[in-house]
Amino acid sequence: MAPAAASQHQATTVAPTSGRKVVDEVSGWLRVMDDGSIDRTWTGPPQALPLMQPVQPYAVPRDGHTLHDLPGEPNLRVYLPEVDAGSVGRLPVIVQLHGGGFCISHPSWVLYHHFYARLACAVPAVVVTAELPLAPEQRLPAQIYTGVDVLRRLRSIAMSDEGSLDDPAAELLREAADISRVFLVGDSSGGNLVHLVAARVGEDGADAWAPLRVAGGIPIHPGFVRATRSKSELQPTPDSVFFTLDMLDKFLAMALPKGATKDHPYTCPMGPNVPPLESVPLPPMLVAVAEKDLIRDTNLEYCDALRAAGKEVEVLINRGMSHSFYLNKFAVDMDPTTGERAQELIDAIKSFVARHL
Repeated sequence: MAPAAASQHQATTVAPTSGRKVVDEVSGWLRVMDDGSIDRTWTGPPQALPLMQPVQPYAVPRDGHTLHDLPGEPNLRVYLPEVDAGSVGRLPVIVQLHGGGFCISHPSWVLYHHFYARLACAVPAVVVTAELPLAPEQRLPAQIYTGVDVLRRLRSIAMSDEGSLDDPAAELLREAADISRVFLVGDSSGGNLVHLVAARVGEDGADAWAPLRVAGGIPIHPGFVRATRSKSELQPTPDSVFFTLDMLDKFLAMALPKGATKDHPYTCPMGPNVPPLESVPLPPMLVAVAEKDLIRDTNLEYCDALRAAGKEVEVLINRGMSHSFYLNKFAVDMDPTTGERAQELIDAIKSFVARHL
Protein backbone atom coordinates (compact mmCIF):
# COMPACT_ATOMS: atom_id res chain seq x y z
CA MET A 1 0.00 0.00 0.00
CA ALA A 2 1.28 3.46 -0.82
CA PRO A 3 2.14 5.62 2.19
CA ALA A 4 -0.75 7.97 1.39
CA ALA A 5 -3.13 5.05 1.24
CA ALA A 6 -1.82 3.70 4.50
CA SER A 7 -2.29 7.04 6.20
CA GLN A 8 -6.00 7.15 5.31
CA HIS A 9 -6.36 3.57 6.50
CA GLN A 10 -4.95 4.56 9.85
CA ALA A 11 -7.03 7.72 10.03
CA THR A 12 -10.28 5.86 9.47
CA THR A 13 -9.55 2.87 11.70
CA VAL A 14 -9.71 3.72 15.37
CA ALA A 15 -8.50 1.18 17.89
CA PRO A 16 -11.13 0.69 20.60
CA THR A 17 -10.24 1.80 24.10
CA SER A 18 -11.78 1.13 27.49
CA GLY A 19 -12.99 4.74 27.62
CA ARG A 20 -15.31 4.39 24.61
CA LYS A 21 -18.54 2.49 24.14
CA VAL A 22 -20.00 1.01 20.97
CA VAL A 23 -23.30 2.69 20.10
CA ASP A 24 -23.87 0.98 16.73
CA GLU A 25 -22.34 -1.86 14.74
CA VAL A 26 -22.63 -2.99 11.13
CA SER A 27 -22.29 -6.73 10.51
CA GLY A 28 -18.71 -7.00 11.78
CA TRP A 29 -17.43 -4.32 9.43
CA LEU A 30 -17.79 -1.07 11.34
CA ARG A 31 -18.52 0.21 14.83
CA VAL A 32 -19.64 3.68 15.81
CA MET A 33 -18.31 4.78 19.19
CA ASP A 34 -20.07 7.07 21.66
CA ASP A 35 -17.56 9.86 20.97
CA GLY A 36 -18.43 9.78 17.26
CA SER A 37 -15.24 8.00 16.17
CA ILE A 38 -15.37 5.05 13.76
CA ASP A 39 -13.69 1.70 14.32
CA ARG A 40 -13.26 -0.38 11.13
CA THR A 41 -11.48 -3.26 12.85
CA TRP A 42 -12.96 -6.47 11.42
CA THR A 43 -14.95 -8.35 14.07
CA GLY A 44 -16.72 -10.85 11.79
CA PRO A 45 -15.71 -14.42 10.86
CA PRO A 46 -11.89 -14.66 11.02
CA GLN A 47 -11.77 -16.74 7.83
CA ALA A 48 -12.80 -13.63 5.86
CA LEU A 49 -9.89 -11.54 7.15
CA PRO A 50 -7.37 -12.65 4.47
CA LEU A 51 -9.57 -11.07 1.80
CA MET A 52 -9.02 -7.68 3.44
CA GLN A 53 -5.23 -7.79 3.49
CA PRO A 54 -3.48 -5.14 1.36
CA VAL A 55 -1.45 -6.24 -1.65
CA GLN A 56 1.82 -4.36 -2.08
CA PRO A 57 2.67 -2.94 -5.52
CA TYR A 58 5.27 -4.66 -7.70
CA ALA A 59 7.19 -3.45 -10.75
CA VAL A 60 8.47 -6.93 -11.61
CA PRO A 61 5.76 -8.75 -13.60
CA ARG A 62 3.60 -11.35 -11.87
CA ASP A 63 1.01 -13.42 -13.71
CA GLY A 64 1.33 -11.21 -16.77
CA HIS A 65 1.06 -7.74 -15.22
CA THR A 66 2.72 -5.16 -13.00
CA LEU A 67 1.10 -3.18 -10.18
CA HIS A 68 1.86 0.45 -9.36
CA ASP A 69 0.65 2.99 -6.80
CA LEU A 70 0.32 6.66 -7.70
CA PRO A 71 -0.10 8.74 -4.51
CA GLY A 72 -1.89 12.02 -5.07
CA GLU A 73 -5.33 13.55 -5.26
CA PRO A 74 -6.86 11.02 -5.40
CA ASN A 75 -4.61 8.03 -4.72
CA LEU A 76 -4.57 5.66 -7.68
CA ARG A 77 -3.49 2.06 -8.19
CA VAL A 78 -2.63 0.91 -11.72
CA TYR A 79 -2.56 -2.59 -13.22
CA LEU A 80 -0.50 -2.76 -16.44
CA PRO A 81 -0.78 -5.99 -18.44
CA GLU A 82 2.26 -7.25 -20.33
CA VAL A 83 1.48 -6.82 -24.02
CA ASP A 84 3.40 -6.26 -27.22
CA ALA A 85 2.97 -2.50 -27.50
CA GLY A 86 4.08 -2.58 -31.13
CA SER A 87 1.23 -4.83 -32.20
CA VAL A 88 -1.45 -3.81 -29.70
CA GLY A 89 -0.81 -0.09 -29.29
CA ARG A 90 -2.29 1.87 -26.42
CA LEU A 91 -4.82 0.03 -24.28
CA PRO A 92 -8.35 0.91 -23.21
CA VAL A 93 -8.67 2.02 -19.61
CA ILE A 94 -10.94 0.46 -16.99
CA VAL A 95 -11.52 2.76 -14.03
CA GLN A 96 -12.70 0.74 -11.04
CA LEU A 97 -14.78 2.41 -8.32
CA HIS A 98 -14.82 0.12 -5.30
CA GLY A 99 -17.82 -0.91 -3.25
CA GLY A 100 -18.37 -1.12 0.48
CA GLY A 101 -21.62 0.78 0.88
CA PHE A 102 -19.62 4.05 0.68
CA CYS A 103 -18.43 3.28 4.24
CA ILE A 104 -15.74 0.58 4.12
CA SER A 105 -13.19 -1.07 1.84
CA HIS A 106 -9.90 -0.20 0.14
CA PRO A 107 -8.76 -0.89 -3.44
CA SER A 108 -5.52 -2.54 -2.25
CA TRP A 109 -7.41 -5.45 -0.63
CA VAL A 110 -6.96 -9.01 -1.87
CA LEU A 111 -10.67 -9.30 -2.69
CA TYR A 112 -10.35 -6.61 -5.40
CA HIS A 113 -6.80 -7.42 -6.44
CA HIS A 114 -7.40 -11.00 -7.54
CA PHE A 115 -10.29 -10.02 -9.83
CA TYR A 116 -8.99 -6.78 -11.34
CA ALA A 117 -5.48 -8.12 -11.98
CA ARG A 118 -7.11 -10.96 -13.87
CA LEU A 119 -9.42 -8.58 -15.73
CA ALA A 120 -6.51 -6.34 -16.81
CA CYS A 121 -4.80 -9.30 -18.47
CA ALA A 122 -7.96 -10.78 -19.99
CA VAL A 123 -9.25 -7.67 -21.81
CA PRO A 124 -6.34 -6.52 -22.03
CA ALA A 125 -6.70 -3.07 -20.49
CA VAL A 126 -5.02 -0.68 -18.12
CA VAL A 127 -6.99 -0.94 -14.88
CA VAL A 128 -6.97 2.13 -12.66
CA THR A 129 -8.46 1.76 -9.20
CA ALA A 130 -9.04 4.66 -6.84
CA GLU A 131 -9.11 5.25 -3.11
CA LEU A 132 -12.51 6.74 -2.32
CA PRO A 133 -13.50 8.78 0.76
CA LEU A 134 -15.50 6.88 3.33
CA ALA A 135 -18.74 7.72 5.12
CA PRO A 136 -19.88 8.65 7.70
CA GLU A 137 -16.80 10.88 7.97
CA GLN A 138 -17.44 11.99 4.37
CA ARG A 139 -20.97 11.52 3.14
CA LEU A 140 -22.17 11.56 -0.44
CA PRO A 141 -21.59 13.36 -2.78
CA ALA A 142 -17.89 13.25 -1.72
CA GLN A 143 -17.46 9.87 -3.43
CA ILE A 144 -18.94 11.21 -6.68
CA TYR A 145 -16.59 14.19 -6.67
CA THR A 146 -13.63 11.85 -6.14
CA GLY A 147 -14.80 9.62 -9.00
CA VAL A 148 -14.79 12.64 -11.30
CA ASP A 149 -11.37 13.66 -9.94
CA VAL A 150 -10.01 10.22 -10.88
CA LEU A 151 -10.87 10.96 -14.50
CA ARG A 152 -9.36 14.46 -14.26
CA ARG A 153 -6.11 13.05 -12.91
CA LEU A 154 -6.07 10.31 -15.54
CA ARG A 155 -6.60 12.91 -18.28
CA SER A 156 -3.86 15.14 -16.87
CA ILE A 157 -1.34 12.29 -16.80
CA ALA A 158 -2.23 11.11 -20.29
CA MET A 159 -1.89 14.62 -21.75
CA SER A 160 1.46 15.33 -20.11
CA ASP A 161 4.54 15.76 -22.27
CA GLU A 162 6.92 12.84 -22.52
CA GLY A 163 9.45 12.96 -19.70
CA SER A 164 7.58 15.65 -17.75
CA LEU A 165 6.20 13.34 -15.07
CA ASP A 166 8.26 12.87 -11.90
CA ASP A 167 6.78 9.47 -11.04
CA PRO A 168 7.98 6.57 -13.25
CA ALA A 169 4.66 4.80 -12.72
CA ALA A 170 2.78 7.85 -14.03
CA GLU A 171 4.99 7.79 -17.13
CA LEU A 172 4.16 4.11 -17.67
CA LEU A 173 0.47 4.96 -17.39
CA ARG A 174 0.86 7.85 -19.84
CA GLU A 175 2.52 5.56 -22.38
CA ALA A 176 0.02 2.70 -22.06
CA ALA A 177 -3.41 4.36 -21.71
CA ASP A 178 -5.78 5.32 -24.50
CA ILE A 179 -8.05 7.74 -22.68
CA SER A 180 -10.45 7.95 -25.61
CA ARG A 181 -11.57 4.48 -24.50
CA VAL A 182 -12.39 4.72 -20.79
CA PHE A 183 -14.81 2.31 -19.16
CA LEU A 184 -16.16 2.85 -15.65
CA VAL A 185 -16.60 -0.33 -13.61
CA GLY A 186 -18.08 -0.34 -10.11
CA ASP A 187 -18.71 -3.01 -7.50
CA SER A 188 -21.90 -2.72 -5.43
CA SER A 189 -22.06 0.92 -4.26
CA GLY A 190 -19.33 1.58 -6.81
CA GLY A 191 -21.96 0.64 -9.40
CA ASN A 192 -23.99 3.63 -8.23
CA LEU A 193 -20.90 5.76 -8.83
CA VAL A 194 -20.59 4.44 -12.38
CA HIS A 195 -24.03 5.89 -13.15
CA LEU A 196 -23.48 9.11 -11.21
CA VAL A 197 -19.96 9.86 -12.48
CA ALA A 198 -20.86 9.00 -16.08
CA ALA A 199 -23.84 11.35 -15.87
CA ARG A 200 -21.65 14.18 -14.51
CA VAL A 201 -19.15 13.72 -17.34
CA GLY A 202 -21.96 13.53 -19.89
CA GLU A 203 -23.49 16.75 -18.59
CA ASP A 204 -20.17 18.55 -19.08
CA GLY A 205 -20.15 17.61 -22.75
CA ALA A 206 -17.58 15.82 -24.89
CA ASP A 207 -15.54 18.96 -25.61
CA ALA A 208 -14.93 19.62 -21.91
CA TRP A 209 -13.28 16.21 -21.45
CA ALA A 210 -11.60 15.61 -24.82
CA PRO A 211 -9.53 13.65 -25.55
CA LEU A 212 -10.88 11.58 -22.62
CA ARG A 213 -14.10 9.77 -23.48
CA VAL A 214 -16.20 7.52 -21.27
CA ALA A 215 -17.04 4.79 -23.77
CA GLY A 216 -19.11 2.63 -21.42
CA GLY A 217 -20.25 1.92 -17.90
CA ILE A 218 -20.33 -1.44 -16.11
CA PRO A 219 -22.19 -1.43 -12.77
CA ILE A 220 -21.75 -4.83 -11.09
CA HIS A 221 -24.51 -5.55 -8.56
CA PRO A 222 -25.14 -1.80 -8.05
CA GLY A 223 -26.63 -0.57 -4.78
CA PHE A 224 -29.84 0.73 -6.31
CA VAL A 225 -32.77 0.45 -3.92
CA ARG A 226 -36.01 2.07 -2.82
CA ALA A 227 -37.19 3.19 0.60
CA THR A 228 -39.68 0.31 0.63
CA ARG A 229 -38.40 -3.25 0.64
CA SER A 230 -38.42 -5.09 -2.67
CA LYS A 231 -39.60 -8.68 -2.93
CA SER A 232 -36.03 -9.97 -3.23
CA GLU A 233 -35.02 -8.10 -0.06
CA LEU A 234 -37.77 -9.89 1.85
CA GLN A 235 -36.83 -13.37 0.66
CA PRO A 236 -34.83 -15.44 3.17
CA THR A 237 -31.21 -15.78 2.05
CA PRO A 238 -28.12 -17.28 3.66
CA ASP A 239 -25.93 -14.87 5.63
CA SER A 240 -23.19 -13.31 3.52
CA VAL A 241 -20.00 -11.59 4.63
CA PHE A 242 -20.36 -9.28 1.65
CA PHE A 243 -23.96 -8.15 1.99
CA THR A 244 -26.77 -8.20 4.56
CA LEU A 245 -29.88 -6.13 5.10
CA ASP A 246 -28.17 -4.70 8.16
CA MET A 247 -25.31 -3.46 5.98
CA LEU A 248 -27.70 -2.10 3.35
CA ASP A 249 -29.77 -0.10 5.83
CA LYS A 250 -27.03 1.20 8.11
CA PHE A 251 -24.40 1.98 5.51
CA LEU A 252 -26.83 3.99 3.40
CA ALA A 253 -28.08 5.84 6.48
CA MET A 254 -24.46 6.82 7.17
CA ALA A 255 -23.62 7.66 3.55
CA LEU A 256 -26.63 9.53 2.18
CA PRO A 257 -27.06 13.23 2.95
CA LYS A 258 -28.56 13.65 6.42
CA GLY A 259 -32.32 13.29 6.38
CA ALA A 260 -32.40 11.52 3.01
CA THR A 261 -34.13 8.19 2.40
CA LYS A 262 -33.15 5.42 0.00
CA ASP A 263 -35.36 7.12 -2.60
CA HIS A 264 -32.60 9.73 -2.96
CA PRO A 265 -31.21 10.03 -6.53
CA TYR A 266 -27.86 8.61 -5.38
CA THR A 267 -29.48 5.27 -4.58
CA CYS A 268 -32.66 5.36 -6.68
CA PRO A 269 -31.87 6.88 -10.11
CA MET A 270 -35.01 5.24 -11.50
CA GLY A 271 -37.26 6.85 -8.88
CA PRO A 272 -39.50 9.91 -8.82
CA ASN A 273 -36.95 12.26 -7.24
CA VAL A 274 -34.65 12.52 -10.27
CA PRO A 275 -34.91 14.09 -13.71
CA PRO A 276 -36.30 11.66 -16.31
CA LEU A 277 -33.62 9.19 -17.38
CA GLU A 278 -34.26 10.24 -20.98
CA SER A 279 -32.54 13.54 -20.13
CA VAL A 280 -29.51 11.95 -18.41
CA PRO A 281 -26.51 11.63 -20.76
CA LEU A 282 -25.19 8.11 -20.23
CA PRO A 283 -22.82 5.91 -22.23
CA PRO A 284 -23.72 2.32 -23.21
CA MET A 285 -24.11 0.22 -20.07
CA LEU A 286 -23.50 -3.41 -19.12
CA VAL A 287 -25.26 -4.18 -15.82
CA ALA A 288 -24.41 -7.38 -13.95
CA VAL A 289 -27.21 -8.68 -11.71
CA ALA A 290 -26.73 -11.57 -9.30
CA GLU A 291 -29.69 -13.95 -9.32
CA LYS A 292 -29.61 -14.41 -5.54
CA ASP A 293 -28.80 -10.80 -4.66
CA LEU A 294 -30.91 -9.18 -1.96
CA ILE A 295 -31.38 -6.19 -4.27
CA ARG A 296 -31.86 -8.15 -7.48
CA ASP A 297 -35.34 -6.72 -8.08
CA THR A 298 -34.29 -3.07 -7.90
CA ASN A 299 -31.22 -3.84 -10.04
CA LEU A 300 -33.54 -5.22 -12.71
CA GLU A 301 -35.87 -2.25 -12.26
CA TYR A 302 -32.92 0.03 -13.02
CA CYS A 303 -32.18 -1.91 -16.20
CA ASP A 304 -35.83 -1.72 -17.27
CA ALA A 305 -35.84 2.04 -16.61
CA LEU A 306 -32.75 2.50 -18.79
CA ARG A 307 -34.40 0.57 -21.62
CA ALA A 308 -37.62 2.54 -21.28
CA ALA A 309 -35.58 5.75 -21.51
CA GLY A 310 -34.03 4.60 -24.78
CA LYS A 311 -30.58 3.95 -23.32
CA GLU A 312 -28.25 1.26 -24.62
CA VAL A 313 -28.10 -1.39 -21.90
CA GLU A 314 -27.06 -5.02 -21.72
CA VAL A 315 -27.87 -7.21 -18.72
CA LEU A 316 -25.81 -10.14 -17.49
CA ILE A 317 -27.54 -12.40 -14.96
CA ASN A 318 -25.10 -14.23 -12.70
CA ARG A 319 -27.07 -17.46 -12.31
CA GLY A 320 -27.13 -18.92 -8.81
CA MET A 321 -24.82 -16.24 -7.44
CA SER A 322 -25.17 -13.73 -4.60
CA HIS A 323 -23.94 -10.15 -4.18
CA SER A 324 -20.26 -9.58 -5.10
CA PHE A 325 -19.62 -13.33 -5.39
CA TYR A 326 -16.67 -12.76 -7.76
CA LEU A 327 -14.70 -10.89 -5.08
CA ASN A 328 -14.54 -13.96 -2.83
CA LYS A 329 -11.22 -15.37 -4.02
CA PHE A 330 -11.63 -18.54 -1.98
CA ALA A 331 -14.97 -19.39 -3.58
CA VAL A 332 -13.76 -18.44 -7.07
CA ASP A 333 -10.68 -20.68 -6.69
CA MET A 334 -12.30 -23.65 -4.96
CA ASP A 335 -15.92 -23.84 -6.11
CA PRO A 336 -16.23 -24.78 -9.81
CA THR A 337 -19.59 -23.05 -10.28
CA THR A 338 -18.44 -19.79 -8.69
CA GLY A 339 -15.26 -19.92 -10.75
CA GLU A 340 -17.27 -20.46 -13.92
CA ARG A 341 -19.58 -17.52 -13.16
CA ALA A 342 -16.58 -15.28 -12.44
CA GLN A 343 -15.11 -16.23 -15.81
CA GLU A 344 -18.45 -15.47 -17.48
CA LEU A 345 -18.36 -12.01 -15.91
CA ILE A 346 -14.82 -11.38 -17.16
CA ASP A 347 -15.75 -12.63 -20.64
CA ALA A 348 -18.81 -10.35 -20.71
CA ILE A 349 -16.74 -7.31 -19.72
CA LYS A 350 -14.09 -8.19 -22.32
CA SER A 351 -16.75 -8.51 -25.03
CA PHE A 352 -18.48 -5.26 -24.00
CA VAL A 353 -15.21 -3.33 -24.12
CA ALA A 354 -14.31 -4.78 -27.53
CA ARG A 355 -17.70 -3.77 -28.97
CA HIS A 356 -17.66 -0.19 -27.64
CA LEU A 357 -14.23 1.08 -28.59
